[in-house]
Amino acid sequence: MSVPRTARARARAEITREITDAARRQLAESGAPALSLRAIARELGMVSSALYRYFPSRDDLLTTLIIEAYDSIADAVENAVAAADAPRAQWRGMSHAVRDWARAHPHEYALVYGSPVPGYRAPESTIGPASRVPVAALGIVNRAWKSGSLTVPDSPVDPVLAAQSAGIAEQVAPGLPEVAVVRGVMAWTQLYGTVTFELFGQLDNSMDPAGPFFAYSIEAMADFVGLTR
Repeated sequence: MSVPRTARARARAEITREITDAARRQLAESGAPALSLRAIARELGMVSSALYRYFPSRDDLLTTLIIEAYDSIADAVENAVAAADAPRAQWRGMSHAVRDWARAHPHEYALVYGSPVPGYRAPESTIGPASRVPVAALGIVNRAWKSGSLTVPDSPVDPVLAAQSAGIAEQVAPGLPEVAVVRGVMAWTQLYGTVTFELFGQLDNSMDPAGPFFAYSIEAMADFVGLTR
């Protein structure tokens, strides 16, 4: 991220940060559907018309919060992957990074991976940031395939699913077998499902604390994907 050069640009960046920080506090207190530019303006001692110069609408503010959340969790994931050598260790690092980030930012996690905000339609500008974590996950599988450390099962894939998988592979993992793409996506969704269940209390009084269950799950998913030990 470039640093604003002029005093005016620095001041604008600082006020923008104050607004987004206030919005995150409001997310934690009231949830995304109740996000209010007027309430944020009151908290910051601004008139509403001044705040609208930074964010013309609630949806513009939501989009900024969503993009920043996606980029933040993706930064954590990509750093964890870069810190590991073997694909299986990268998978483990990625998985723990997702869980750690979610536990540290539960309301932002709920914003991007929870229920849709009524009346909000995410613009195309959110697609790139949202894609970074799944691209990182399939990148691990693809590198394992290229290095010979991926065991791909001889399992038939439905023609429709095969076409979907081929389209994904063409964009992010050229040459990766269709069944490996399918299993990679399955494991990625399993990862988020496990994190979501823990974060939203669905594992309370069963797999609680969830740490051992999570660790076992990601190892089982690594086996399922075919990442060699």
